[in-house]
Amino acid sequence: MKRTLLLCTLSLSLLTGYAQLSVNHLLTENLKNPIGLGETQPRFSWQIQSKIRNTRQTAYEIKVLEGKQVIWSSGKVQSDSSVHVAYKGSPLRSDTRYEWQVKVWDNHGKTSAWSAPAYFHIGLLDTLEWKAEWIQAAFNETPENRPAPLLRKEFTLNKKVKSATAYITSHGLYEAYLNGQRIGEYWLTPGWTSYNKRLQYQAYDVTGLLQNNKNAIGVMLGNGWYRSILGWRNNGDLYGNKLALLLQINITYTDGSKEIVATDGTWKSAISEILYSQIYNGEIIDARNKKEGWTKSGYNDAAWYGVNVLKESKSVLIATVNEPVKKQETFKPIKIFTTPAGEQVIDFGQNLVGWVKLKVKGKPGDRIVLSHAEVLDKKGNFYIENLRAAKAQAVYILKGEGEETFHPYFTWYGFRYVKVEGYPGELRPENFEAVALYSDMETTGTFTTSHPLINQLQHNIQWGQRGNFLDVPTDCPQRDERLGWTGDAQAFSRTAAFNMNVNNFFAKWLKDVEADQIDGRVPQVIPNVLGNNANSAGWGDAATIVPWNMYLAYGDKRILERQYNSMKAYVESIRRTAKDDLWNSGWHYGDWLFYRPFDDNDGKSAVTDKYLIAQCFYAHSTQLLINTARLLNKQEDVAEYSQLLDRIKKAFNREYVTPSGRLVSSTQTAYVLALQFDMLPQELRQQAAKRLVQNIESYNNHLTTGFLGTPYLCHVLTKFGYDSVAYKLLLQETYPSWLYPVKMGATTIWERWDGIKPDSTFQNPGMNSFNHYAYGAIGDWMYRKMAGIDTYEDGVGYKHIQIKPHVGDKFTYVSASLKTYYGTVSSTWKSENGKFILTIEIPVNTKATILIPAAEVAAITESGKSLNDVSDVEVVGKEDNYVVVKTGSGLYSFETNDITGK
Repeated sequence: MKRTLLLCTLSLSLLTGYAQLSVNHLLTENLKNPIGLGETQPRFSWQIQSKIRNTRQTAYEIKVLEGKQVIWSSGKVQSDSSVHVAYKGSPLRSDTRYEWQVKVWDNHGKTSAWSAPAYFHIGLLDTLEWKAEWIQAAFNETPENRPAPLLRKEFTLNKKVKSATAYITSHGLYEAYLNGQRIGEYWLTPGWTSYNKRLQYQAYDVTGLLQNNKNAIGVMLGNGWYRSILGWRNNGDLYGNKLALLLQINITYTDGSKEIVATDGTWKSAISEILYSQIYNGEIIDARNKKEGWTKSGYNDAAWYGVNVLKESKSVLIATVNEPVKKQETFKPIKIFTTPAGEQVIDFGQNLVGWVKLKVKGKPGDRIVLSHAEVLDKKGNFYIENLRAAKAQAVYILKGEGEETFHPYFTWYGFRYVKVEGYPGELRPENFEAVALYSDMETTGTFTTSHPLINQLQHNIQWGQRGNFLDVPTDCPQRDERLGWTGDAQAFSRTAAFNMNVNNFFAKWLKDVEADQIDGRVPQVIPNVLGNNANSAGWGDAATIVPWNMYLAYGDKRILERQYNSMKAYVESIRRTAKDDLWNSGWHYGDWLFYRPFDDNDGKSAVTDKYLIAQCFYAHSTQLLINTARLLNKQEDVAEYSQLLDRIKKAFNREYVTPSGRLVSSTQTAYVLALQFDMLPQELRQQAAKRLVQNIESYNNHLTTGFLGTPYLCHVLTKFGYDSVAYKLLLQETYPSWLYPVKMGATTIWERWDGIKPDSTFQNPGMNSFNHYAYGAIGDWMYRKMAGIDTYEDGVGYKHIQIKPHVGDKFTYVSASLKTYYGTVSSTWKSENGKFILTIEIPVNTKATILIPAAEVAAITESGKSLNDVSDVEVVGKEDNYVVVKTGSGLYSFETNDITGK
């Protein structure tokens, strides 16, 4: 009896130990259970759960299995690494699924149980493993008549299937079906890359879609980015003029034998119901031409065309890196109304990107036209002038057999309002649904305050990102553009990394940046469809700024390793252009769309010298190259570029700074960039910051910055002790300001500060997007300064967390949280009943330095105890108006006297 009791006690003790320390949220290459990886040494990340404060990992063990066989065990590794831990076993095999598990030890002497298994699947690592052939439909088409082709194949399986993986890519976009079921949940595949150099394929587990005996696979192709018109020059067919498919299904049977079903000359082709498909103009779908059952076996395709087999290279094929586009939120109409012009319009309440799904009953040949718009005009009429040449329409022609459902397949729209023409019967809310489309990145950040307008601003920032992170970071989603503008992407990249996990999203796009560089020069849009290869300051710098921001946000050193040559080539391309270390040549966008009042007579808002801006960004990119070289132990480059940076800054001061420290351009952007990038000697910086503040005050606390100055404006003010001015700018409600569009009803970020003017008329329709995320870069300051969540560079990716809230007296509450690879970090401060309360969450296996706004240590309590009596918190000292403490993981609640009225 005693022995049994002892065993039970020991078992309970072990279980309790495990319960106190566990491992979950396993990721491979930043993805949950990915299929079709192209990495030969994938990296593993995991999160550790423990309710004990100050818990950190001291060791880990990973095991990787193929089937039931362990193919690699790390053994017990003494390390606190739990993010991006690389596989180091024997070479992994193509087209193979692996499982992995991890267990950890902590600093409290506890050992976790093995985690639940996660899996990853390796794609086709060698071009020779592609047995499929490129095929295209054999029917004739003309540049004016390009219906979407259908491709199909029937095949028979006589054995029991153990596993099957479909590998698919295309010239153009594809939608694939197996035995009548759609393959996967992705849309707009294979995504957009620099197709002639990099073409992604997707991998799908189709084991459950196959059936004994007869099977059928069907694929529909659309023009997509491959041959739609892109840009404003009526330039289509940029990558080719024929759509094509490459597909193979690798099948493994239960008896161990294998078979491949692939595209070849035996496939059939036909014209689909999609008569027309273009990204900017939309789609025309004639349901009378729909071929019912074409994706199932037994369908009669005797009248179908054959296919042409192409001798296309497969050398550009790569595995998918980022999360593809998926259907996300759905919206029902909030209002259906008739405009003063007599048009029937649906309001979905949110400016979004995607399309409308509709249900309808009507007669054969009834024609419904949906037109899309972001805003209504001053009179309340449907407004589409800002779409420029884009028709942005969906046209549906009814088959006339009962209730029919329509939606587009190979295009998308940026809209809040939809004009409906030709709909038979009454427009009823239940028959219309708006579907948002964007890359399937995990939402990671939250931010709320006691100020409703700031909360709406945060909403607008997030929806600006959702709408424009559609496989590439586009500038806008509605007009005849929708391109991967580099300047917008670099300005917003740090904010983006708070809202969503954009690690893989940018890793993929950055490889296209490198692929499209010419002699190091970075085109203004990536992929480069405009043919403009000249560097523009603040745009080309995406090559250095975005990789560095991803490293800071995610601790992803591999991005820097893989982008280093691109970063260096960009800096060198400027170096070749510069004369006496001064970048004072070439064409530049400058501080794009800055505010310039028409009644400016004193010159205080004069256009910021574009070459002054260029010199600042030249220095910044050089500094980031030095940082990266130091991290990668490239000491010769550190020395060389450090010397170059010194010369760049000296050249800046000779050319653009007076002896007293005044800049030749007395604009907000000039001072912001000079201070943000440390261009001025130390002794001149404080007075430069004062001049910046004087400029702001001369505009009654309004900003005048554009795309390049705005992201850093409040950061510089905070850096030099002007929090109150930063808050005044943030809370400004009149034009130009962040809250002016909010007050005007915006649900996304506008391209221009006054896209809709105070009198409700519009800015120039030639450039007036109402979903354009660049000015949403203020989010970075809101998260890192208002809530105070940041990462130190000695522990990037939030391994070493900083919590340093900057309190604004117009707020009684600010709360933010961020899902990091280690777990959730949160910071909430509130002022109530004469007390200031700061509540913090720090994930396991990280450490934090917390700066509490308080005058003295004695004035602070933590969870009700005097701070000096809390053993889990180390008091470091004072810094300005903060008490500095260090902690490990856990939940902490600090309280002190109300400091918001200081």
